[in-house]
Amino acid sequence: MKRITECKSGLSLVIVLLCFMSQLNAQEVLSLEDCRRLAIENNKKLKIADEEVKASEAQKAEAFTKYLPSIDAMGVYLRNQKEINLLADDAHLPVGSISSDGNFTFRPDQLMVGADGKPVMVNGQYVPKDYALLPKEAMTVDERNLGIVQVGLTQPIYMGGKIRAYNQITGLSERLAKSKRSQELQNVILSTDEAYWQIISLVNRKKLADKYVETLTKFVHDVELMHTTGVATKADVLSVRVKLNEGEMVQTKVDNGLSLSRMLLNQICGLPTDTIVMLKEEVADTDVDEVPMESLEQVYSRRPEVASLQLATDIYKKKEKIALSEYLPTIALTANYLSSTPSFFDGVSTKFDGMWSVGVGIKAPIFHWGASRKSLRSAKAQTNAMNYKLQEAKEQIELQVNQSEFKMKEVTKKLAMARKNLERAEENLKFANLGFKEGTIPVLNVLEAQTAWLTANSELIDTQIEARLCKVYLERAYGTLEF
Repeated sequence: MKRITECKSGLSLVIVLLCFMSQLNAQEVLSLEDCRRLAIENNKKLKIADEEVKASEAQKAEAFTKYLPSIDAMGVYLRNQKEINLLADDAHLPVGSISSDGNFTFRPDQLMVGADGKPVMVNGQYVPKDYALLPKEAMTVDERNLGIVQVGLTQPIYMGGKIRAYNQITGLSERLAKSKRSQELQNVILSTDEAYWQIISLVNRKKLADKYVETLTKFVHDVELMHTTGVATKADVLSVRVKLNEGEMVQTKVDNGLSLSRMLLNQICGLPTDTIVMLKEEVADTDVDEVPMESLEQVYSRRPEVASLQLATDIYKKKEKIALSEYLPTIALTANYLSSTPSFFDGVSTKFDGMWSVGVGIKAPIFHWGASRKSLRSAKAQTNAMNYKLQEAKEQIELQVNQSEFKMKEVTKKLAMARKNLERAEENLKFANLGFKEGTIPVLNVLEAQTAWLTANSELIDTQIEARLCKVYLERAYGTLEF
């Protein structure tokens, strides 16, 4: 029996240790930097932005190949129904002589002679006596099986500036993709910080609510004892219980809000929603570092939105050059080798035979119903529209910077006032509790002092979190929010 008892106690100890280790594994402790890192690693929009950067880099590399010669090969096989016959029937060619001056003539013995012994004439022409046969088969080309092979090289020489503009556009597009990625990175950091500090706020509110409920529970017990001794009334007991119920409702709301906020942070960080994340910085009562002031020009140079719009404007300017190139001629050097069967380079042969050729091609637009002019006008309009968007963005950024600076100054004052209000509320609650014990202050005054203490603590927590977020918003407005 003793051994069985020892085994049971040892087994219980093992189970307790396993449960404790599982709880430790379930509760991860993360700092703000850890949450930012996880959010950056798991954010789908950032991954999309990374792929867009890779695509823009590939497009830039592809655009450079337009400067280089291109080599193409082509092969064609055709099965034709009929042969090519240059003669409809057998041909009979007259037999004559070539004179010293190179003319074709007939000697008298080569002409047909009539009954009168004179050469025969038909339609004013002498009729030859002898003919050479040219058979139809000799002038027949068998093209029922036709094969062609061509290898060509094309080197652009002048394309109206189109290739150069295209390369510049792809370079700007690469920078634009990186700028958008930087903008998306700031959005991820901002959403992570908001969720993080929301949890910090609720954690501190939970501590406050727990302490408030604990104080009210003790106060209810004291008032009930006073009611049994006849010192307090039934109304006092009911008032304290109502406050306790209100405190417990606040406690429940905070618990629910904290659970939802943890789920949101888990989703942002790419963790399972049921993961219990313990935050490292669960104390909000710390001073916020001052953010150095920045000039608008420095802000414009850092903000990815301005960079994106500026790059987009430059891209549309390059598109104007592409539209303008439609007015200009294009010149290209070509070199080709063509081989076919049947071939005609040395008589008619069924073997593959070919030749090479080199040339320069020039294409100049003459009349296209004003299409080029209209496309140039469209490109200029798009450039102007992008310029207006850039100006509007700068105006909005200036307003955002001014608002963020104003809110930062305002929250600094509010933080100092909230701390003073908490000191007064704590002092008031201290005297209220002391007076209640001495019987000089009624229950309602104590409840009012406790409510004022709770409100002051809540306002201080809200102001502290607001100060943290205002710092983040100001850094984002300055374009300095980085991981």
